[in-house]
Amino acid sequence: MSPNHDRVALVTGAARGIGAGIAAKLAANGHPVVLADVLPEVEATARALREAGHQARAIRLDVSDEAAVAALPRAIGDWWGRLGVVVNNAGISPKAKGGRPRKIRDMPAEEWRRVLAVNLTGAFLVSQACIPPLRARGWGRVVMITSQAARAKSMIAGAHYAASKTGLMGFARSLATELGPDGITVNSVAPGRIDTPMAQGAAAGVNDAFLANIPLGRTGSPAEVAEVVAFLASDAAAYLSGATLDVGGGSFMP
Repeated sequence: MSPNHDRVALVTGAARGIGAGIAAKLAANGHPVVLADVLPEVEATARALREAGHQARAIRLDVSDEAAVAALPRAIGDWWGRLGVVVNNAGISPKAKGGRPRKIRDMPAEEWRRVLAVNLTGAFLVSQACIPPLRARGWGRVVMITSQAARAKSMIAGAHYAASKTGLMGFARSLATELGPDGITVNSVAPGRIDTPMAQGAAAGVNDAFLANIPLGRTGSPAEVAEVVAFLASDAAAYLSGATLDVGGGSFMP
């Protein structure tokens, strides 16, 4: 039996898009998976995995709600002590009218605060809450889903999104340094243009313009991001920590 059967994976923002793809791949690899999302459709996403023969549970969670995150042990229940993998994927990217990024000069402070609360503080709260069971077992994998908007200028993402995702990479490095002695790795995955509901909300023509700068000439799929996350969650990635892996078809080359 695969060791993954005793490595519960928590995936935030798992109702659809990249998060759903990650949950499906980890479940296929034998992980019992907890899908967490503020959207009610997370229940259906988890049900589909169970119908496919996988172990999956759904919980409704706003990662920016400190009290709700503190209640994760109760929400996850008897799987909590078996937690081994944490994927911080939950994120939002508000756009102005017409699907274009809002200019900084026009950005309401409340919108700025909300994006950072979900995309950055949410990852901090979830990671912090999950440290005890990971340390107790002396093994763990934490993966942050950041963005190419954190790696280079973006004509698609707003400043709040880019700032939050850049901060997430810095947070991941700090967490990797702190948790390394406990046998826990922390890495980031920076997707480029992926075919998701978030990407589909962009203004007309934006995706086509973006494709012109991707050497592979196409958008990626949630499944392709999920393959990289699954690698980072595996024993094969045991000596990889504090890194950022770009999954963008060559759109960013450091």
